[in-house]
Formats: sequence, C-alpha cells, structure tokens
Amino acid sequence: MDLTWFVSFLLAFIISSFIYSTWNSIYRGRNLPPGPTPLPIIGNALHIKRGEMVKSLMELRDKYGSIYTVYFGHYPIVVLCGYDTVKEALIDRAEDFGGRGRLPTIDQFVKGYGVVFSNGNRWKDLRRFSITILRNFGMGKKTIEERIQEESSFLMAEIKSQKEQYIDPTRFLVQAVSNVICSIVFGNRFEYSNDSFQKLLTMFSVVFQDQSGVYGQFQDMLPTLMSYVPGPHKRLNRSMKRVTDFIRERIKMNEESFDPHSPRHFIDCFLAKQKQEKDNPNFDRINMVFTILNLFFAGTETVSTTLRHGLMILMKYPEIQDKLHQEIARVIGDSRVPNIEDRSKMPYTDAVIHEIQRFSDILPLNVPHATTRDVTFKGYTIPKGTDVYPLLCSVLQDPTKLACPTKFDPNNFLDDKGCFKKNEAYMPFSAGKRVCLGEGLARMELFIFFTTILQHFNLTSKTTFTEEDIRPVMTGFANIPKFYQMSFVPRV
Repeated sequence: MDLTWFVSFLLAFIISSFIYSTWNSIYRGRNLPPGPTPLPIIGNALHIKRGEMVKSLMELRDKYGSIYTVYFGHYPIVVLCGYDTVKEALIDRAEDFGGRGRLPTIDQFVKGYGVVFSNGNRWKDLRRFSITILRNFGMGKKTIEERIQEESSFLMAEIKSQKEQYIDPTRFLVQAVSNVICSIVFGNRFEYSNDSFQKLLTMFSVVFQDQSGVYGQFQDMLPTLMSYVPGPHKRLNRSMKRVTDFIRERIKMNEESFDPHSPRHFIDCFLAKQKQEKDNPNFDRINMVFTILNLFFAGTETVSTTLRHGLMILMKYPEIQDKLHQEIARVIGDSRVPNIEDRSKMPYTDAVIHEIQRFSDILPLNVPHATTRDVTFKGYTIPKGTDVYPLLCSVLQDPTKLACPTKFDPNNFLDDKGCFKKNEAYMPFSAGKRVCLGEGLARMELFIFFTTILQHFNLTSKTTFTEEDIRPVMTGFANIPKFYQMSFVPRV
C-alpha cells in the first residue's frame, strides 16, 4: 500500500515537473515584456489578490515597471502603466493598439456585436455612424443640450419633492442620466416612478457590480474554469438579456411609426441606415440592439456614478462647494438654466469637475485593447491579437503629472492666475482610436447636472466624510463609491 502511494506520488511529481518545465520553456521563449512566472492552466491568477485586481496589477507595476506581462489562464495580457507608456501606445501607435481585447464577463453575451466590443470593419462602420448621430445636435426638434437641460429640471423637481430628507441620491441620479440616453435613443424619457424603467436601471446596476465583484474578476481571468463555478457571475447573462429584450421591444414599437425621411432619434437613424445599406451586415438588427446596449451602459452607470461620487466629495470639502456656489451665482445667477457655453466662463467649476473625474477613476482598467498586428514596442515583440490593459488608474495618478495624485485637488487643473489649464493625466475616457465615443455627451451632462444641482441646493450630510470615505475603491472593471445618505437644502 505504501509502495503504491509512493509510486503514484512519484509519477504525479514527474508529470507535473514535465508540464511545468515545458510550459516555462514556452513562456520564456517569447519576447514579451517580463512579468511573474505563470503556472499551467491558471497562469498568474495566484498573483491577483481576491477581489483586488487593480491593486494587484499596480503592485506588479512597482516590481516590473511600466510594461509587463501577466497570464490569465494561457492568455498573455500586456499591461501598460503611466502616462508616457499609455500615451505612446494608444495615441502615438493608435493603429497598432486599436483592437478590442477580450472581456469574458461581457463577451459571453455580446459575442463581438455592437460598437464597443467589435473589431475590424464592423467596429469602423458602427463607430463612424454612432459618432455622427451623437454629434448631430439638431436631431429631431431638440438638441442634445436641450434634452439634458430638460432632464435637469425634472431632476430638480424630484429632489425638491424629498423636502430636505436624508436620502441616497443614487436612484435619482441614475434615472436622470439614463433618461438623457432614452431621449436620444428612443425619443422620449420615462417618469421616475415608472416601474419598468426602474427595473431596467436595476439591471444596469446589477451588471456593473457583478462584473466588478470577486466572481466577475475571476471570470475575466479564468472563464473556462468559472463556467463550472456557481456564483453571482452566473446572472450576468440573464440581466443583460432583460435589457436587450427591453431594447428589442422599443425597436419594434418605433418601426410601426418609422418615417425614413424624418428620423426622430437614434433608432430611426439606424433603421434609415439599414435601408440605405441593405447588403451591409454591420447594420443588421443584432448590431443595432447591442450598439444601443453599449450606449446605455457607457452613458448611464459611468456618468451617474461620477455624479454620486462628486456630491460626496463636495460634502467632504465645503470650502470647495462654497467657491462653486459663488462662481455659479456670478456667471449664471439663480433664474436661468445653465448651458454649455457657461463652462468657458467658469474655470473653477470646470477644474472641479475634471478633478472629480480624475479622482473617481470609474474605469481603472480601461476596456481591454488588443494589438491589430505584430508589434515591436519598447524592445519587446507583442503578437497580433494579444490583449493589452492600458491602466487608466496609473495615468490618472501619475506622479510625474500631479503633485499629490492620491489627493483631491482642483488645482491640478488651474494655473497660478486661476484660469483653467489642461493636465495630461486627464484620461478618464481613454485615448486614441478607442476613446469613448460619448465623451462629448458625458462632459456636457456632468457640467449641466453639477451646476444645476449646486445652483439650487446646498449639499449636507449627517456623516462627516473622511479622506478614506471618498477614496475610490480599487476593485475590478469599475470603481463604485460607497453609498451614503445626504440632504439637498434649497438655496432660494
């Protein structure tokens, strides 16, 4: 019995040693950037602390430098850190690093359709079309700015109805931001009390949190293994299907009144494009559904989360809130609606909003990129199709561009005379070929919603927020600030 056990152990040891030595020789034979030695099957999963993917990758940066390689399973991931390296890849070598990499939590459902997760001609066609529509501020009877202003008035009414009670602002902010997207995509907004609308937004939140949670992080690293493991990551597909079912229903409703000569919103424009390019599969129904899905996720959770984080920061620093009130009163007053032209006259407000975005660091990992050809970069060879993680958090906190990168400080975007100044570390929308196509819309929403809220209210809370409270939680795909209670006290 003892001899059988010893032989079995010896055989297992020999096989394991052979597998490891073979794997290690293959790994070492590549001219990829250096990194921790991966193990067979699981790669570098043991180097990623449970639920702390971003923090773990940043710690590996400290050991291996601004470019290194980790393995998720048998897939190599080239990680880029710091402004100079990320800028060289995404901007100077934009074509080489312009592919979309793998994101298993999303890929299992999206399967390469839609504007964000597609590649090649499909991505080029859908991106060109989507940017054209989003830039067409005269679409329909209302410009996009007017749609945001209109929604801000509904948001103010909803907040006032709470009568200074201490509330969690999350639901109102998500509804307001999502209604802007609904207005652009569907041509109408939803009442905040609409049950279907609230359920839809709940699905957004569930997907966002499940994707960034512990199980979601493991799924992105080891998708095959995690397909056999129960957990909250299993509901991602169900949640996204409910959203796409809602979108399909809305498309069907709009088809009944569609006039190709008078498009009213994004769906009508897509339907008109389909008729123009009948033989182009990139404008089929499934790409329409997933492009709309992309717009919803990109334009709802990120902006509303930034707003929620920003309100907490302003309560932590009442002196900053006071300065904002003064600038808003001087430039806008209390009787008219803020507009985007006000931004150039409000350098302090503009700086604070930029700093909120930088500090909040909503998408620290960026959405994965991929090389579109074999690339020689900084002396290393990165094969075509290799996943690349340009860490936005390492840019937004680059000590060569910021005096105190971990502190909230609007002076990062102000010169000695109090005028707004650009900062190269500002890259919350990524950069290069894959820069967020909704950047202009998001920046307009943030400015109008923030200034409108502060025009009408003082922000207070029973909680005395600490620097630890407002610091973004470095988790996985997305940073989600802590939840809190606050009161909106009318100024007039």
